[in-house]
Amino acid sequence: MPIHLYWGDDEAGRQRAVDALITAVVESSWQSINLTRLDGNDGAQAAQALSEARTPPLGGGHRVVVLQRSPFCSACPADLAGPLEESLGLIPEHTHLVLVSPGKPDARLRTTKSLRAVAEEQSFALPAVWDGSGQLDLVRRTAQGLGHALTPEALEALAEAIGSDSARLASELEKLALYCCQRPIDGAAVAALVGSQATTSLQLGDALLRGDLGEAIALLDHLVTAGEPPLRIVAALTSQIRGWLWVSLLEAQGEQDVAVIARAAGIGNPKRIYVMRKQIRGRPAQLFLALLGQLLEIEASLKLGAKPGDAFRDGLLAAAPR
Repeated sequence: MPIHLYWGDDEAGRQRAVDALITAVVESSWQSINLTRLDGNDGAQAAQALSEARTPPLGGGHRVVVLQRSPFCSACPADLAGPLEESLGLIPEHTHLVLVSPGKPDARLRTTKSLRAVAEEQSFALPAVWDGSGQLDLVRRTAQGLGHALTPEALEALAEAIGSDSARLASELEKLALYCCQRPIDGAAVAALVGSQATTSLQLGDALLRGDLGEAIALLDHLVTAGEPPLRIVAALTSQIRGWLWVSLLEAQGEQDVAVIARAAGIGNPKRIYVMRKQIRGRPAQLFLALLGQLLEIEASLKLGAKPGDAFRDGLLAAAPR
């Protein structure tokens, strides 16, 4: 009774895991019969997934039923919760029910508890833009999953150059593997094909913090040219600057406990607070409020159809904080 629970915001990683499972257990000659892909946003398709998961495979190999955007571990409707629990004990040995969701399962739900008791669960969460160790882990996991060996220098260079862009990471690893043939991917190969420096939203935030608008606009142009979605840039900057604002305000109130500050700021790693304190030393909270106001204007302009370059330039230059 194989049930697989894949969740997290790394869409490319989730899809690679689904594809790997299908390749491993479904015979290609029987795939049209033994592979079903459904969308959990449609209640009827979610119910169909439960029904098909109770069906044994035909011919050779296994059957796989993939339900994207699974509702069973989030806001699961009552008319699906009952059939789910009834189905868990009826799934044949060689049928796989794969439940895929971008969100973390709600541990309070009865359906989540029931699934976790029997399912193989894998998390595909992307690291934050400032989480260097998380980005290293992402590169390491992705390379292992694709069967590529990396030297330590290549591991660090890829994490620096690509950050949390999982889809680009997989593409670059495949390109590097062809370039390196049978030998491990090394730092020289990464420098030659990918580059040793990355333009990230984190660097962009640092430029805004220093008040270096020229560099900030150059970094923005690079990000947009590289295909980074403008609204994602705004979201990353907003999260970064909001964190600085929380740290600034709580320190001004005399709070010294980094765990308390991290919890209030929504930062998972309290050790990050020490770095943020150094970054914002001597800068008033009004600076962060002004930057957040500018980002709000930029977001509104983008959603009204402005060109990304114009929206960012107008928003940053119109009322540049001092």
